[in-house]
This record gives sequence, structure tokens and C-alpha cells, in this order.
Amino acid sequence: MTSHRFTRVLASVLACVTIVGISACGGSNANKGSQGDENKADLVFWGWDSGNSMKRLIDGFESENPGITVKFNATGTASNTQTALSNAIAAGKGAPDVVMLEDPTVTQFAVTGDLVDLSSFGADKEADKFAAGPWGKLQYNSKPYAMPIDSGPEMLFYNKAVFDKAGVDGEKIKTWDDYYEAAKKVRATGAYMTNNSGSAMEYQPFTAQAWQAGARPWKVDGDKITIDMTNDAGMKKYIAFQQKLIDEDLINTQIANWSDEWNRSLNDGSIASLTIGAWMPVNLMNAAPDQKGNWRVTQLPQWNEGDQVSSEDGGSALAITSQSKNQAAAYKFIQYMTLGKGAELMAQTGTFPSLKSIMDSKEFTDPNAESNKKTNEFFGGQNVNEILSEAAKRSVNEFQYLPYNAFAQTEFGDDISPAYNKKESLQEAFANYGKKLAEHGTQQGYDVTNEG
Repeated sequence: MTSHRFTRVLASVLACVTIVGISACGGSNANKGSQGDENKADLVFWGWDSGNSMKRLIDGFESENPGITVKFNATGTASNTQTALSNAIAAGKGAPDVVMLEDPTVTQFAVTGDLVDLSSFGADKEADKFAAGPWGKLQYNSKPYAMPIDSGPEMLFYNKAVFDKAGVDGEKIKTWDDYYEAAKKVRATGAYMTNNSGSAMEYQPFTAQAWQAGARPWKVDGDKITIDMTNDAGMKKYIAFQQKLIDEDLINTQIANWSDEWNRSLNDGSIASLTIGAWMPVNLMNAAPDQKGNWRVTQLPQWNEGDQVSSEDGGSALAITSQSKNQAAAYKFIQYMTLGKGAELMAQTGTFPSLKSIMDSKEFTDPNAESNKKTNEFFGGQNVNEILSEAAKRSVNEFQYLPYNAFAQTEFGDDISPAYNKKESLQEAFANYGKKLAEHGTQQGYDVTNEG
């Protein structure tokens, strides 16, 4: 088999992955480690700890399982975790037993046999316990290769104090046209409706908002990929709207998500709203403590009045690496974190759950529950989880991620940021982005058509 042919076959396998409607393409997981003793092991766990709750979670697990220890190595970010795992795989050693990954990256490791098929532990029988969106993203060849930690329906978070000053009622923003009119009023006060610098950090909000607009910027069919960044109807809608916000100086194009300046602007009220995933409350509470009582959350604006269409922004999951010699104990840890008390604790500390039993529980939406009081106080007395749960139950359009999602995110920042700096139009930037995505896909062995 030539190297090109190998790449083409691997590309065909990778291209099976879609968020909605995952199809089987063959291939199998080769578990290179061993299951080991489910009650005795020293586990190594890689991931990030945005909620600062990992020590408490691990202590709880170890208390229930005295024969198992868990050493947590904080990798900092999802991107760092993915890179570290890729390096360990290339070296043939050094991978952890359990790894936290962003949902879209799970299958790229599954198809090469570097993650364990969790149906060997009965995980496939747990599907109905999770929301369909997060669960579906973790399947390869109709088998689960990770278990979801959370989910992230896209929401509109806004600073009511700033909106009040601008004469805007956040609860009356039902459509994107409403949002545009509100943005003009907010800008007149000196604040910005939101930020967007076109950086790699804005890639996930881009995919979420384009997804909600019905866009199909890329279509994957076996080893065939069609790129259409500027002619697709949903992309036209998204690009035109964003260009209007840029041209009229209604968004701060100099600040990237997750930067220090972003946190400062959320805390001083100069950024008045965010469209971002339902996992944001705990991050907002940490980033903008001076705005306690001012922030609110509501449903995402719609493109057509009366619609109730959502989309997913982010999401993370736990998987077992094939190098692990403690796979049985590792799965026990994953069960605790995604199906057991660990999942409940994460929900209590601000992680938006993917587990239906938590979302549907009275405690999760009870405003008098101790776990909700701090969040609800920050959000001015709103019943936050009730609003987030409503979003999680809304319909979603069909959408796919590219099988080289990591490249797509990095390239997004390189190609799209010039448009937010007004060096070129957003349409020109997306056309160039599509060209780069198509070139990379071809280099990886895919049969790529770029339609614009």
C-alpha cells in the first residue's frame, strides 16, 4: 500500500464523522493495552479544570474506590491536551489512562485505534441516558469511544445594567434583526454589544452560529468533501450579518475570546453580551465578579421569527487510551464522572450536563437548591438552569465538522481575522479560508471540491 493510498483510506474513515447522522465506515479499534484490575490501579488522567473542581471530583472517586488512585495532570487547554496525546501516540508510550477531549476531536483518535471502544464495557447501552447531540458526536462505526461530560446549547448572555442604560430589553430580542437594533443602541452608550476578532478562539462560536443559520460550509461523504464557504445559503446569511456588525462598528473587533482584555471588558461592562455555550455561567462568574447581579441569560435569537432552533457550542468528553494497562479501572472512573456522583457534582459547580436525569431533575432547576443559589444570585435572581435546559431541548439543524477540525480552527484565525481588522471583506476572507481548507484536505488524501 502506498503512503498516498494509506492516507486516502484513513481520510475515508475519518470522513464518516458527523454531528448528526453518524454512519459506519468500517475499521476497528486495536486495544494495545490491557483491561487490568477494575478495583486496583494507579490511573493517570489528562485534562483541563475550568471549574476548579477536579480535586474534589477525584477525592470523591477515590473515597468510593479505595484501591484506585487518580493522578491528574492539568494540560491547560483542549488544544494542549490534543497535542500532548498526539505526541504520546507518535512516541508509542506516555499516553494517560483517561483523557479529556473536545467532542469533535474524539473520532480522529478513535479511527487510528488509539482510543478504546467503550462498548466493550457496556457503554453502548447508556445512549438513552444522554442528550442526543453530545452522545452522537462521540460515536465511530456506531460505537462510543468517549462519554460526554457536558453539552453546550448556544445562548445569549447579556448585561442588563448596560442594556437598561441603552434602553434595550434583552427578553425582547427574539430575532437577529432585534439583536442588530439593540446593538446600535448599546453602541450609542459607548459599550459594544459583543466582541469578535476573527481569531481561532472565535471558531466555535462561528460554527455554532453558522449551524443555527442552516449553513453547510462543508459536506463530508466518505472520502469526498465539498467546501462552500460563500455560496451556501446559510453562510451568505451569516456573512452578511457579521459584515454589517463590522462595518457599523457595533462589535469590538480588537478583543479575542478568553483573553485578559476580554475578561476585563466583561467585568467593566464595555462588552454587553455574548452568544456562547450554556457552560458559560461559571466562567462568567469568575471573569466578571464586579457585575454580579447584572448579567442575564436568554434564548438565542432566531433567523425567522417564531422559530426555536438551537445549536451546540463546544462540549467535552472522557476517553480511554489504547496504551492504558488499566482500562477496566479507567472505565470505572469515567462512569463516576459521567454517570455517577461526579456528573452531579460538576452540574452543581457550573458544568452544563449532558445527562438527561440531571437536566430533568427538580433539584437541577429548583431555584432554592443550594447548588443553584450562587449562580442565580449572579444572574439577578433568574432560574438559570431552567432557561438552559429549555435550550437543550430545542431542535438543531444537520451539521458536520471537518475530519481535520484542529486544522480548521487554527486556519480560521489566520484567514478570518484580517476581515475583522477591515483589511478585506468577510466574504473575501471566507473564500480564502475555503481555499486553504480544500488544499489541506487534498494534501491529506481527500477528494475535495471547493465550490466557493
